Amino acid sequence: MKLVVSIVALSLCSFSVLAKNDIEAGRAKSASCVACHGAQGKVSVPMYPNLAGQNAMYLEQSLAAYKKGARTGGQAEVMRAYVANLSDEDFSDLAAYYASLKP
Repeated sequence: MKLVVSIVALSLCSFSVLAKNDIEAGRAKSASCVACHGAQGKVSVPMYPNLAGQNAMYLEQSLAAYKKGARTGGQAEVMRAYVANLSDEDFSDLAAYYASLKP
């Protein structure tokens, strides 16, 4: 019985891990990012950073920092408004998508 419970618990953990870092979900969620960061994460206006090929962990942490108000200056207030209603899973998916693009 303990073995069955352990297997079920481990498989549930695996599903939650698989739910994060979904590149296709990130692509779908990136529609509002395109205006500033470009269709493929490459900008045409130099005041915005390119996101294509960035480190996923960096992107995920940056999005969370904008949401918490820990990042200031530049376009931080604009970013804070964009990420206000996004979840940690959204951050993970967006980060996976942009990290997967060629710089």
